[in-house]
Parts: sequence; C-alpha cells; structure tokens
Amino acid sequence: MDADRARATFDALKKLLVPYAKKMTVVHDTPERYYLDTDHIMTNGKPLFFGSVGIRKRYISYHLMPVYVEPKLLCDLSTPLNKRMQGKSCFNFTSVDVGLFAELAELTQRGFALYADRGYVES
Repeated sequence: MDADRARATFDALKKLLVPYAKKMTVVHDTPERYYLDTDHIMTNGKPLFFGSVGIRKRYISYHLMPVYVEPKLLCDLSTPLNKRMQGKSCFNFTSVDVGLFAELAELTQRGFALYADRGYVES
C-alpha cells in the first residue's frame, strides 16, 4: 500500500474516534496509531479498551471493542462492512470508503452509547 493512501485512510478512520477522546484516555496518538481506553477499570486491573486505528503493512486496522462486548451491535452490519471484519472486533481497509466509514461511524456511536448505558463511560 502506498504511503499517501495509507495516510488518507488512517486519518479518515482516526476522525471516527477523535470525538470520543474527551470522555476517555488517549493511550497512543502517533502517526501510525491512535488508541482509546475508557476510565473503567476491569477486574484484571486494566482499563477497558474502546477503540483504535493503526497502520499495518498491507492495511489500516480499525478496532472497536464494544462489538466484542456486545455482538448484537453487529446485527445490522452491511455485507460490505462485514467483509472487512477480521476477528471479532477489527475491520481492515486499504483505502478510504466514504459509505463504509459512515456506517462505521454510526456503529462507533452505538458502541459508545452501549458503554455509556453500562456505566463504562460518561455520556
């Protein structure tokens, strides 16, 4: 993947997470990685992960932990976005896709609402 396309994809995906940063802890904010934790401490003593975006060798990954915590969030997922899933909470992209990113933004918002309803973050 060329560097310009990777940068554009990373930046577009990062914009989906940035609005939630004021309610969470920014663990990483580098040119290759953006990572948010909640302030909720789990039984293992670590903060509950919310989401991240990272540049990999062949794709840009977008992790959204609320879909792992509550798989029902994925019930309405479109087939094209579902095809981007890798594992239980990761979506991989090689370029900007405005339609899928809009769907992912909505999924991220629903994930945040779920965390707020469960008391993991302040709404």
